Amino acid sequence: MNIREQYELLEEKILSPLATKSKDTMGRLKPEEKCSIRTDFQRDRDRIIHSKAFRRLKHKTQVFIAPEGDHYRTRLTHTLEVSQIARTISRALRLNEDLTEAIALGHDLGHTPFGHTGEKVLDKISKNGFKHYEQSLRVVDFLERGTGLNLTYEVRNGILCHSGDLIADTNEGKVVKLADKIAYINHDIDDAIRAGILSFDDLPKECIKVLGKGHSDRINTMITSVINYALKFGEISLTGEIGQATWELREFMFKNVYIGSKAKTEEEKAVKMLETLYYYYINNIHKLPNEFKNKIDVWGEERVVCDFIAGMTDRYAINEFVNIYVPMPWGRIF
Repeated sequence: MNIREQYELLEEKILSPLATKSKDTMGRLKPEEKCSIRTDFQRDRDRIIHSKAFRRLKHKTQVFIAPEGDHYRTRLTHTLEVSQIARTISRALRLNEDLTEAIALGHDLGHTPFGHTGEKVLDKISKNGFKHYEQSLRVVDFLERGTGLNLTYEVRNGILCHSGDLIADTNEGKVVKLADKIAYINHDIDDAIRAGILSFDDLPKECIKVLGKGHSDRINTMITSVINYALKFGEISLTGEIGQATWELREFMFKNVYIGSKAKTEEEKAVKMLETLYYYYINNIHKLPNEFKNKIDVWGEERVVCDFIAGMTDRYAINEFVNIYVPMPWGRIF
């Protein structure tokens, strides 16, 4: 019995009946030989961490566009916070922590430059539409490495279902969906206060009374509520008084930070920039990198241009725009 098989046997002994066991995976899109050391979900996690798409998250917007302050969250730090919260819940419930972590680390791989602003732009101007959670699945299925990462069904399903109305097939996927919300509600409050957009006194007092005054207090309250509900009812949910306070706080953030606040003062510029880049490449398809041009016959021009732009970091998009449309001083040309 090799190390992987020993660990799979250990999972049978220690994981909850609510957990997804590694040996019970529904498999990969393309069959491949199993690792002698790592379970399938461990391999998925490692493939995501070592991907270029994962590394690019460090230069993609969370809320504040191309932030220069060292302490503002980016899409990468958001991802790590989601992973930490999701792992805490999964460990307490004896779910499969490797599966949870793989889903959490991969959930935002398809996010555009400038966060949800970029997502809205591509969704509006592309006839195919655009959703970041669908693009995240597209990254791991097709785009990364040029052929995809060939992840297991459970990880792919969790990535696809982490946002919107879709519900994951696994409890680990459901945990990540809640952890995503717990993470961004709280860390975006922290960033908004740091940026001077909010003060602590602006936060809804009834919500704070229920959830706690401090950043870690609120996260702990939400996590504990999810764990206690799951232990009692066998379902992954954030309900009751704490759930209501959480969703009210989330609504407050949409009204006061995510829409129309000082955090969005540069949004119109980002919209114009991405629209301009999109139509530039549609009209100059030969300017695309070869790895994208080679896929036009398979996916079509619009899909390939969306893939290229969605993969850009904030600073890469800005540099592309400058290189294409901003004239360089004569002395810099030669």
